[in-house]
Amino acid sequence: MSDMHPNDRPLYIISVAAELVNMHPQTLRLYERRGLVAPKRQGKNRLYSQHDIERLIYIQQLTQELGINLAGVEKIIRLQNELEDLKVYKEQELMAIQRKLEELEYLKMARQTEIKDLKQRIRETTDEVGDQA
Repeated sequence: MSDMHPNDRPLYIISVAAELVNMHPQTLRLYERRGLVAPKRQGKNRLYSQHDIERLIYIQQLTQELGINLAGVEKIIRLQNELEDLKVYKEQELMAIQRKLEELEYLKMARQTEIKDLKQRIRETTDEVGDQA
């Protein structure tokens, strides 16, 4: 649990979370059933994190300020999650490419050194042949 982001730490029981976001606890239960928020469980108690509170406020903005229904909210959140997953995947790809580029740069430098050494050996051999003539 020490590697958990502080905003993901379960802190608030449902009544406190509901009060923080000015919603009825039953609304929070509905949102959980719909998969819009996933509070941690401690026995039978739901424990909401700061991240959950922020998600609830966001849902509230979508529904109350923008007039989006819950089906629309579900779709928006699903698409945002997919975009976040894609971003993480692309960042990992980019890191792999960067590692490969570094590896190729190392190989390039090694080959350049080998070529330089071979040129030097050719000059030395040419000089020896010239001295013997």
